[in-house]
Amino acid sequence: MPPPFPTATAAASTTSHLALLLLLSSSSVFFLYKSLRLRRNNPPSPPPGQGPAPTPTLLYASATGTSKALAAGLSRRLAEAGVTAHPADAAAFDPDDLPSLPLLLLVLPTHDGGAPPPAAAFLARWLEESAADFRAGAALLSGLRFAVFGVGSRAYGETFNAAARSFSRWLRALGAAEVVAVGEGDVDGGDLEVVFEEWCGRVVRVVKGEEIGEGHNGESDGFDELEEEESDDDDDEEEVDGGEVDMEDIAGKAPAARRRNGKVEGALSNGGENGVRDMVTPIIRTSLEKQGYKIIGSHSGVKICRWTKSQLRGRGGCYKHSFYGIESHRCMEATPSLACANKCVFCWRHHTNPVGKSWKWKMDDPLDIVNAAIDQHTKMVKQMKGVPGVKPERLAEGLSPRHCALSLVGEPIMYPEINVLIDELHRRHISTFLVTNAQFPDKIKTLKPITQLYVSVDAATKESLKAVDRPLFSDFWERFLDSLKSLHDKDQRTVYRLTLVKGWNAEEIDGYAKLLSLGQPDFIEIKGVTYCGSSATSKLTMENVPWHSDVKDFSEALALKSGGVYEVACEHAHSCCVLLAKVDKFKINGKWHTWIDYDRFHELVTSGKPFRSQDYMALTPSWAVYGAEEGGFDPDQSRYKKERRHGAAALKD
Repeated sequence: MPPPFPTATAAASTTSHLALLLLLSSSSVFFLYKSLRLRRNNPPSPPPGQGPAPTPTLLYASATGTSKALAAGLSRRLAEAGVTAHPADAAAFDPDDLPSLPLLLLVLPTHDGGAPPPAAAFLARWLEESAADFRAGAALLSGLRFAVFGVGSRAYGETFNAAARSFSRWLRALGAAEVVAVGEGDVDGGDLEVVFEEWCGRVVRVVKGEEIGEGHNGESDGFDELEEEESDDDDDEEEVDGGEVDMEDIAGKAPAARRRNGKVEGALSNGGENGVRDMVTPIIRTSLEKQGYKIIGSHSGVKICRWTKSQLRGRGGCYKHSFYGIESHRCMEATPSLACANKCVFCWRHHTNPVGKSWKWKMDDPLDIVNAAIDQHTKMVKQMKGVPGVKPERLAEGLSPRHCALSLVGEPIMYPEINVLIDELHRRHISTFLVTNAQFPDKIKTLKPITQLYVSVDAATKESLKAVDRPLFSDFWERFLDSLKSLHDKDQRTVYRLTLVKGWNAEEIDGYAKLLSLGQPDFIEIKGVTYCGSSATSKLTMENVPWHSDVKDFSEALALKSGGVYEVACEHAHSCCVLLAKVDKFKINGKWHTWIDYDRFHELVTSGKPFRSQDYMALTPSWAVYGAEEGGFDPDQSRYKKERRHGAAALKD
């Protein structure tokens, strides 16, 4: 017999059922209201060729200006077709407006690690959260059509245009119809403009109703795609990774070659054959030659330095003359590899050289490179004949280079035959000053003796190194640390090269001090960044350039933090550069010996026997010592100061 009154358990169960029914009823009413609202706000788009063209919403999210420029180009193309679409920054867009839009066009790059750029971060978060929220439903954006174009670099591997693909996936998961498949432009692969023009053409035809969109099916719920990236439609077709990447401002004009069923189709635009490309494309060659470079073969270069010209005229040498005793008028600045694995914010060349993580280009013979470099260098020196102030004896000496700065641009140790090239230079009694960007530690370990080996130490923390160097390698920090450690095992002269950039790395003195113990270099060069003008790839201004007094203060503080291991040894005020040296090696009886006995170095190399950096050091002249009245300027030279006249003073003439 049932109890006369409901038990507490039964009462609770009844209450729960009533609450659940009420919730379901409320949810049904809510989603019915939402569905009606969406239908009212999003009337069906007219079939192709019928009705007026929809007014697109054109958004861009730009990091360096490329995406903004491309969006402006698309706007012009649409205007020519009679459709108005003003480019707008995605950072100012309200995602709640998406359900009421008929057509969304989006141009954006991929940021660190495949993430969307900061300007599109809020929009990305809104889409991602909505796509994963079952309450939003697959019909939230059912009235929206869209197309996305991604700006990226294949040099970054799996994250190439990951942000654009993510936006496409999220929008489709919310019911939006993709009218043109994601466009994937490679700013460093030479096909950006071609791919973008093709994508733009399809967008314009779809907007005008001349072409039915052929993107992903907008009716798919898209949730299965939230778990993994789309695979290629044709397993037998893949991009050929030529390893070649150019600067985004001079991206090449030719589409990438494709491999179908194991065979390469399509001629390469830069002269390569059988899938082996020249590193220097015609566009890169033109850009570098405008800057005064002489391109050697397919991947090397040489350029006359302004300090070479200066010392030919007896007007002073560079900081290497003050610190190490090189003759600037007999120094050849060259590189066997114009490619680099970083895109540093302070790059002198504004990234008009290729980038890559490994050697995948056609390779020239090292002997040919040395011969051509010397030939081109001497031709440039000869052109100084007749220039006012050039001294005949210096000009004659300059035609026989005795030093080679392998630091022109790019990463010289990427060149597979770097050791053979170094041997050839030494055989000709040409000293070597090689600078590496600390991303190839294994290459450093296998290097033959160098007159002086530099490693660029551009920042002291992982975060700032990523911001300053913008490396291609995902394990850049580990490579950086291993590169520093590799210096420790070198017997010849080693240098940490620090470039101070105010607001970026000049405040990390404690971090730099900790890095000293890893490589224990013989010297530490500290130089203020050189401002090379503005560009789309660098946000540096004159505000980021330290004064010489700033560099001196930093150098003195770093020497103190070394606990007496290093002291400030030399300076070159004109170059805003200071040298720290190891006290126990190079300060003998109170006098610095930072200069190099070059003849002795070549004797030691020729002997084939092991030798150390102390075996070829020489006394530093008093005028080059830190704190000297000359400030590192050679008194045998004639100081020349150009008279600069600006504003009203210039108008008086």
